[in-house]
Amino acid sequence: MLHDIDTRDHWIEAGGARLYAREWSPRGLPPPSGRDRTPIVLLHDSLGSVELWRDFPAALCAGTGRRVLAYDRLGFGRSDAYSGRLPLDFIATEAETGFAALLRQLEIGRFILFGHSVGGCMAVNCAARHAGDCVALVTESAQAFVEDRTVAGLEEARELFKDPAQRERLAKYHGDKAEWVLEAWIGTWLDPAFSSWSLRPVLPRVECPVLVIHGAEDEYGSPRQPELIGALAGGPARVEIMADTRHVPHRERPAQVTELVSRFLDGLA
Repeated sequence: MLHDIDTRDHWIEAGGARLYAREWSPRGLPPPSGRDRTPIVLLHDSLGSVELWRDFPAALCAGTGRRVLAYDRLGFGRSDAYSGRLPLDFIATEAETGFAALLRQLEIGRFILFGHSVGGCMAVNCAARHAGDCVALVTESAQAFVEDRTVAGLEEARELFKDPAQRERLAKYHGDKAEWVLEAWIGTWLDPAFSSWSLRPVLPRVECPVLVIHGAEDEYGSPRQPELIGALAGGPARVEIMADTRHVPHRERPAQVTELVSRFLDGLA
């Protein structure tokens, strides 16, 4: 039986800007309750937001018996707009900006990370930067480097978003920030100066257990991506490549992803 879930919204101050966050907590659990156990922090993808996680955070909360938190990065969702162009080191710096502000203001000590796509890349950096407090890391559809499939997928997406209907859909979640969000994704990843980006230098500094989830048919990264994450991570790593699955496993196969994460976290505080 699924436990009832309580939700609570937060506003985070980060460098003079406001970030929006939401928290899901299990209700009616015997001790140790979800509030007493290490919480899971979600980091969204390049077009994502709190709302675009849809019902996955609640399912993850119910499946693991843990608090789950998600936030809109600066420039996304209900958070304040980002001033200027996204810098090329944005993946690494999130660990010291929005993510660090969330930890500080919500008084989160030890944590578990779950990052989707570029959020998974950021989660790797957060796990390395805050290694003493990171209990476990889950990456889903994360890129470890820019490969031909990544570029081809982005080129297709650029064509897709020439359709006004697709841009209107994006604006539903990001408002008048939608054009910036799109450029921050496609423009950044297709910038020639970004082509040498890689997680290789940071992965060995990840000390916690790692679960690497990836769809075999992911349009933005071949199985070489999760294999590299698993091979270079400094902690024990388990790689799960899901057959007949594309870039969003938690939406395509939510029950299976929730079960994988729940089993992975069994026995952790």
